[in-house]
Amino acid sequence: QVQLVESGGGLVQAGGSLRLSCAASGMLFSISAMAWFRQAPGKERELVADISYDYRTSYVDSVVGRFTISRDNTKKTVYLQMNSLRPEDTAVYSCKGWSAGRPVWGRGTLVTVSS
Repeated sequence: QVQLVESGGGLVQAGGSLRLSCAASGMLFSISAMAWFRQAPGKERELVADISYDYRTSYVDSVVGRFTISRDNTKKTVYLQMNSLRPEDTAVYSCKGWSAGRPVWGRGTLVTVSS
């Protein structure tokens, strides 16, 4: 069974840091591009960061210099290090991967940043 499971969310004060993890199973993780998305209340889901199978990364402008996406193929895990968090970063963060040409989504983890 193909599965992505996120962890690491929680409540943090503005200026703080969190590290999200997304553990994959049942898929060829090392050849899959991976991405982090977020959806804030009342807003559309947006792509936060992605990382290719060969470690190329990209970010939405609002997180450049604050967030870092990385992957560990030996652990089949993708990470999102979030620093200098702001209240507007509050959202459910979900990871996305690909298996057999089809997108796979995790269920998400809630990040709440208090002012």
